Amino acid sequence: MARSKPVIGISTYREPADWGSWHQVPADLLPAAYARAVSAAGGVPVLLPSYPDADDALAALDRVDGLVIAGGADVDPARYRQQPGPHTAGWRADRDAAEWAMLDGAAGRDLPTLGVCRGMQMMAVHATGSLLQHVPDVVGHDVHSPGPGVYGSVTVRTVPGSRLASVLGNQAMVPCHHHQAVADHPGLLAAAHAEDGLLEAIEDPDRSFWLAVQWHPEVGSDLRLFTALVGAARR
Repeated sequence: MARSKPVIGISTYREPADWGSWHQVPADLLPAAYARAVSAAGGVPVLLPSYPDADDALAALDRVDGLVIAGGADVDPARYRQQPGPHTAGWRADRDAAEWAMLDGAAGRDLPTLGVCRGMQMMAVHATGSLLQHVPDVVGHDVHSPGPGVYGSVTVRTVPGSRLASVLGNQAMVPCHHHQAVADHPGLLAAAHAEDGLLEAIEDPDRSFWLAVQWHPEVGSDLRLFTALVGAARR
């Protein structure tokens, strides 16, 4: 029997958490905004933990129709052949490995995939690219990450003819929170830039849906990216 709604897997954080009488217990968790956005776009969200076994990550992909690589901590600089700078910290080796396996599997299956913030950085690094380890050092301001728990507001302009332009039009105002960004992205095309020139989106036009953005579409009211992902997963 065909599924009535496509199932969208979302990668998760593994962090110490508090609830009830339990304190600092390792938990697989994710801001609920991701699941709400997938649901509102017509998909069924499923949270994917940081599988310690790559085969388990691949098995999970056999049971979903689309994938979101979510935001979160810095990517380990060793994955893009750099030493950590003074502002790079807190990477999670288990999450890096699990999402790497998910991207391997998604690419092999041509599974519709959307990267969000860290997700864009992971997709670039997975493509043998590299990152800017601290954006303020490059652009000279903190607009992209104005402070802990705060989203900046940035205007992005899409690249004409890109898949992203077909979804968002020529430009959009987007919520962002990131201190790192993509420096290079072999095999992937630039799809949007901020007014300061910072790369804000990448995509692979040769795949059914392989798109990543540096901002956080799940926290805004514009669900067009999630709607596009769900539409590709349905097809």
